[in-house]
Amino acid sequence: MALTESNAPQPQFHDTTPVAEGKQPTELVVREIVETLLLTFFIFWLVNSFVGRYRIDGSSMNPTLQDGQYLLINNFSYYLTEPDRGDIIVFLHPNSDLNLIKRVIGLPGDHVEIQDRHVMVNGVLLTEPYIQADPTYTGDWTVPADEFFVLGDNRNSSSDSHSWGFLPEENIIGKADIVYWPISDWEMVPHFKHPLN
Repeated sequence: MALTESNAPQPQFHDTTPVAEGKQPTELVVREIVETLLLTFFIFWLVNSFVGRYRIDGSSMNPTLQDGQYLLINNFSYYLTEPDRGDIIVFLHPNSDLNLIKRVIGLPGDHVEIQDRHVMVNGVLLTEPYIQADPTYTGDWTVPADEFFVLGDNRNSSSDSHSWGFLPEENIIGKADIVYWPISDWEMVPHFKHPLN
């Protein structure tokens, strides 16, 4: 039997598979808000784990850092490397609950001597273009294992290792990275390398 084209209306076929009812717009908006908040909190937690924010109180790091400046601190830096001479670090004071910021001068095992207004480490005179003034005090220290000798750049107006002793390594919080406030002072924190031969 042959099939011929017919002008008669053809039956229309429809997909009868049931379609799941879509979520209500309010549900979608709430879900998006919750996901955004969770992501924001996660990012905030992650950033806070690796980056600290601190305010300079006082003049002990003049002229390098000024009272009232805000800094970003790399809290992860010393998990990868050891502190080095010339690094500016934030740490918990060994004898109080204060956080301080100073410059690393002596590493474990170093012999630090301050005489005639100069600082020497292992018999080598340090070149220190960053200090406010030469130190007027004297002293002689050998840094124990797992401890550091730190000084403020404003040598004669700083509570540091010359007055309260050595800094335990576990008290180090992180390495100062950026001055971010006030905006006019924005800069990378100027660390200074002291290669000793």
